[in-house]
Amino acid sequence: MEEAFRAGMAKMTKPEKAWIRDREGKEQAILKAAMTVLAERGFSKFGVNAVAKGAGCDKQLIYRYFGGLEGLADKIGEELADWIGREVSPDTRTDSYAETVADLLGKFSEALLANDLVRQIVIWELAESTPITVRLSAARSRALSDWISRTLKTAPSPSPRVDAPAINAILIAGVQHLVLAERSSGSFAGLDLDEAGRRRVRAAIRALCRSAYGEGEI
Repeated sequence: MEEAFRAGMAKMTKPEKAWIRDREGKEQAILKAAMTVLAERGFSKFGVNAVAKGAGCDKQLIYRYFGGLEGLADKIGEELADWIGREVSPDTRTDSYAETVADLLGKFSEALLANDLVRQIVIWELAESTPITVRLSAARSRALSDWISRTLKTAPSPSPRVDAPAINAILIAGVQHLVLAERSSGSFAGLDLDEAGRRRVRAAIRALCRSAYGEGEI
């Protein structure tokens, strides 16, 4: 778990040695420390002093660079969505919106399974209701929506009679919850989330996409 956590952190941030060279490096060090505090201790322990201690910097830098915890939460939300964009690059199929969405969801699931850091932050975000969690969730949602729009830009447009944003939001939420359930209990609603179960989930997602977008039946 520790090794996976560190690997996830490495993917999310730039090398620590950038800290001593420029402002961007300092911002990355603070961002890394903030995400570590969130993942390990939750939002109730998320404060300027804890982040500054983790980053090894004066807390005034957090106010100078991010405007305080609120701005830092916004940046973390954006970083979480940017991580998805870096890790999930589906081969856009120009002939099928449904197949493109199904591929995207499959790769999103794989990326989330592989990153303990992101999963733990999402868990805390869902478990704790504070002004900071609301702000982070809103920032993550905005960035995620922008990413989906960019990713699907070259795919055929779905029927105007279909509420694609709502359908995609439900599908993404379902995939995210199944990933969290797999790591916490290994099953959900009687479905074992082992390799065989994951294959069933992928097949079901593809069938749902085809049905929702008028390209097949469940």
